[in-house]
Amino acid sequence: MAEYKNVLTKSGLEEREAELEKLRQYLNIDLPQKIKEAREQGDLSENAEYDAARDEQRDVQAKILELEELLKNVEIVEEDEIELDHVSIGCLVRLFDPEFEEELEYSIVGSAQANALEGRISNESPVGNALIGHRVGDTVMVEAPSGPVEYHVLEIRRAV
Repeated sequence: MAEYKNVLTKSGLEEREAELEKLRQYLNIDLPQKIKEAREQGDLSENAEYDAARDEQRDVQAKILELEELLKNVEIVEEDEIELDHVSIGCLVRLFDPEFEEELEYSIVGSAQANALEGRISNESPVGNALIGHRVGDTVMVEAPSGPVEYHVLEIRRAV
């Protein structure tokens, strides 16, 4: 079975590395102080602040492990090497939706960077997957849960 790669743009990798460093610093410097202060408030069996600090410590440790695992098996998409003659990871795609007569704009990213609220969709999502390989002027049919959706590719550019 082929090994799954976490696809990230260079900026996505830098964001994840910065987040990991920030979490490690918080775990090793700020959280121990928070736990110490909560512990000094008395009986630990009835100390909600202590329990909350320990829960936060577990959550931060879990997030660190998640990020470390993601970064172990990463494939970087170099923004300056993205070809703009077709849709690929790292592209910003401007689309026209004829049903609603509106233009949409999506950055195509790996699943580790996807955030629909910020207009970043995964290459593995129904829309992202359908767009991959298409060119300006193409009509793309997407099989969405609500039924087929049609888009027209208006523009492809780097997502930077």
